[in-house]
Amino acid sequence: MSSQKSFTPRAWAELGLLALVWGATFLSVRIALDEIPVLTIVLHRTCWAALALWIWVAWRGFDVPKDPRTWAAFAVMGLLNNVLPFGLMAWGQLTIESGLTAILNATTALFGVLVAAIFFSDERLSARKLSGVMLGLTGVVLAIGPDALNGLDLRSLAQLAVIGGTLSYAFAGAWGRIHLSGLRPEVAAAGMLTAASLLLLPIVLVIDGPPSMDLTGRTWGALGYGSICGTAVAYLLYYRGLAAVGAGNLLIVTLMIPPIAIILGAVILDETLPARAYAGFVLLALGLMVVNGRMPRLLAPRKRPRTG
Repeated sequence: MSSQKSFTPRAWAELGLLALVWGATFLSVRIALDEIPVLTIVLHRTCWAALALWIWVAWRGFDVPKDPRTWAAFAVMGLLNNVLPFGLMAWGQLTIESGLTAILNATTALFGVLVAAIFFSDERLSARKLSGVMLGLTGVVLAIGPDALNGLDLRSLAQLAVIGGTLSYAFAGAWGRIHLSGLRPEVAAAGMLTAASLLLLPIVLVIDGPPSMDLTGRTWGALGYGSICGTAVAYLLYYRGLAAVGAGNLLIVTLMIPPIAIILGAVILDETLPARAYAGFVLLALGLMVVNGRMPRLLAPRKRPRTG
């Protein structure tokens, strides 16, 4: 019997909500960038999200790890899964559109497959996965423009920064599987975000100065959404989805996020993307479906029920 988990209407609704929450996060970051430096935004996001998750952990009565080795693992996880990707992507959004950032963010799944193949013997890179990765990366090249590397400018560097952030996410996934798999996801997320905040605080004080609390309501709204909804609540929804449909099926969320970010960016920020970005996203989506094994199942002829 197949171990593939199926979708229930409730699972579809929760995945749709997660995609909406994450898709709008790109918009919230872009709005906050109008008033706050990049690293300060990341500190706000990790600090308030950590506080919200610790409240959740305390309410549920989960055990909090106290050994130094676990907190050292939190520190590395916070660097790989929060400080680097949040910072690189926010910096990229100073130059490129939030919708394009969301499209490039979808490469996290592709790099995740490659990194997992390096570190885990049970995640070997099959011909199907390799072909899906290559198809997806072709879509990324098309989305950013094949001539982007001919002459590096601020826009192309911003796109490379976002891709660097997705690569950091991929290594974070491997690190978490090795060092944090025995913890409750909520505790691991709270610990990681706390460690990320502690790593960021001295850097922010030196580079950006003390964070200002004298901000407009629009900026506070963006920060509140990005930290509480886009980070703390999103992590809780993510792990619910992981338990409900499995890691492979959860890749679908990666494909649902860019259209939401593109629509919000167009409606609220008047952003426009070149046609090649949409074509690149289509190739990227096909590549992810091949990696996940969905494309072969869609193309396979359906067996007719036997009668008589």
